[in-house]
Amino acid sequence: MQPSSPLYRAAWRWHLYAGLIVLPVLLWLAATGALYLYKPEIERFVYRDWSKVAVSGEVQPVSRLITAVERQSGATVKQVMRPAAPDEGWRMALAMPDGGRRLAFVDPYRAILLGSASGGGIMATVRDLHSLAITGPVGNALVEIVAGWAIVLVVTGLILWWPRSGSPVVGVRGKPKGRLFWRDLHASTGLVAAAIILFLAATGMPWTVFAGAKLNTWVAANGLGRPERPGPKAASAHDEHEGHGAKESLPWSMQSASPPVARESVQRITPDLAIARAEWSGLSAPWTLTLPGKPGAPYLVSRAIVRADDAHAVYIDAGTGQVLQDARYAQFGGGARAIEWGIATHQGQQYGGPNRLLMLFGCVAIWALGITGPVLWWKRRRAGRLREPPRTDPRRERGLAAAMLLLAVALPLTGLTMLAALIGEAGSRIFTARERHS
Repeated sequence: MQPSSPLYRAAWRWHLYAGLIVLPVLLWLAATGALYLYKPEIERFVYRDWSKVAVSGEVQPVSRLITAVERQSGATVKQVMRPAAPDEGWRMALAMPDGGRRLAFVDPYRAILLGSASGGGIMATVRDLHSLAITGPVGNALVEIVAGWAIVLVVTGLILWWPRSGSPVVGVRGKPKGRLFWRDLHASTGLVAAAIILFLAATGMPWTVFAGAKLNTWVAANGLGRPERPGPKAASAHDEHEGHGAKESLPWSMQSASPPVARESVQRITPDLAIARAEWSGLSAPWTLTLPGKPGAPYLVSRAIVRADDAHAVYIDAGTGQVLQDARYAQFGGGARAIEWGIATHQGQQYGGPNRLLMLFGCVAIWALGITGPVLWWKRRRAGRLREPPRTDPRRERGLAAAMLLLAVALPLTGLTMLAALIGEAGSRIFTARERHS
């Protein structure tokens, strides 16, 4: 495609504007996402003195572990997390008397509290930084906007890359002092990483405040989501465990669902019996046990998800010990399965080491693009001034505008920022025209 073509110029302008709008946040998401890919290794290093235990006989009953940890910490245990490896320390989510939260590391053979970390630990902090959860709904909306603009960046970048006569499909020409070197390096990196970046942007959408909620509603409304919850509807989704990690321990497809309602408001069964009922249902370690947060709330035992088909959650009546719901991946609809697969792959878990390396390459490529893009723009300056791409006749940009309109309909928050950019572009045209006539 020739640089003089209207489509090329339009793509160039939108590519530049998209980059300027989202680059800082996109680099932030890539950096924190790359860290989260190596969650197990980072946690084992940071908490190396608490993560490994000496195997000695049988593990203590869960109820005894809870009692011992509450006595040693002065806190209330809300969750118990059992790993798969016998020599790995167990973890417990604690609610402190002052309202704070801590993550405890426990020797399950000796019922000893080894140590604790603030909040949910270092990787929970990285996860919150990655999703911008620390800024609340505004940050979550920003992630959605950036993901949409990332798609615009990839599409317009491919239009700009489209080989012209004499240009290599992939390769670098010239020397680092020249603009051609940086142009080829930027284009080649973008081409190689385009599919991965699109995948990361699309599979990150389920967590977002607007697009994710719309997706969840659509999947459920078309019978493609989680299995129906039996019994009467609870007051709200997981209000019994709110703030203590129950939602995060569940598959995405079940996170917005209200838990089944227990038949009795008095807690009669022990955590040990709840675990036994879940294991009888086929749920195996690693698992997370969420304790009832108030009378009438059920126990929740959920398997730690590595691969998408690991999804398995069992709700148990705390009064009778009856299994209220046994939800498994095989019971999910096609839409929920696809989303769970996308999330597991996004996190580098579905296919093991190669999967993680591929996602890491996408994160590194985003940083490479984020560095080479501004350098390339700097080298395009003329007479010491940075230049914007030349304008084209808006009537000749209809194809690109139609594609962006479709994206705006699918992702309304991104669409609103596109509208703001279009208004700014129109205002700039009017201002420039008036200056020429004055």
